[in-house]
Amino acid sequence: MRVGVIGHRGYVGLPAILGTLLDMAPGLGFTLAFEDALWEVAEEGERLGAPQTVDALLTLGGDGTLLRGARYLDGHTVPILGINLGRLGFLTSCSGADFEEGVRRFARGDYVSEPRMALESCALDRLGVERGGWRALNDVVLHKGGFARVVRFSVFVDDEPIGSYSADGLVISTPTGSTGYSLSAGGPIVVPTVESIVLTPVSPHTLAMRPLVLPPQVDVKVRADDGPEELLVTIDGQVGTTFTGGETLVTRRAPNSVQIVRFPGTTFFTRLRHKLGWGGLSERDGETA
Repeated sequence: MRVGVIGHRGYVGLPAILGTLLDMAPGLGFTLAFEDALWEVAEEGERLGAPQTVDALLTLGGDGTLLRGARYLDGHTVPILGINLGRLGFLTSCSGADFEEGVRRFARGDYVSEPRMALESCALDRLGVERGGWRALNDVVLHKGGFARVVRFSVFVDDEPIGSYSADGLVISTPTGSTGYSLSAGGPIVVPTVESIVLTPVSPHTLAMRPLVLPPQVDVKVRADDGPEELLVTIDGQVGTTFTGGETLVTRRAPNSVQIVRFPGTTFFTRLRHKLGWGGLSERDGETA
């Protein structure tokens, strides 16, 4: 099995983890291929190339590193084993302290590959010509940057106008992304296997605008009608582009899902309770309900 490795060099202990992986690889039947930044640290193994050259992907870092790994795959459907070296690690499969056992379980097939819906989004200029496209596992956000004023967005679902949003921005999220920026903006928590597209306004300027859960097969089009001269489109909080009034952002379900590794015994609600404090303080304080 050829395993791609993507990681964040800022985490303490990363060189030791890479060394351990290299020691384990032959016995597990792995050929490791490192992205350039990690290969400079490991100084062994192969260099990571096109997504189609790997059978699985290992990410070393936090949720941001896993999101970056999902974008690297660009629709290539292979399992992603996320090793959490950070604090939250809501999307990752196991902690850094347990990574050796996690890698061994993965090698012997003791895991579940959980499909996660992704989004594909593109920006159309005033003439309707596509000028950029992206894939997102969490969310696509259209926002005003540093301007201290609201923006008016016209939103269409399958070309039907559904309303005009006056807000600081609009989050278009997957079920996976419902526990990210969308949640912070007041959006609902959606179980990851319940495929849907969630629209959550950021600081809406009217009480009538509430988050909206849409079926996964629709096309969502957003046009900025007025506001600052330049807006921003951000993909998974990491990459994006500028956006101007009169342009259109088109977002729909991506054709291929992202496969996240989960080990038996861990569930979505377990992670909600342990990572986000879902259900109140009693469990976090060690009390029994």
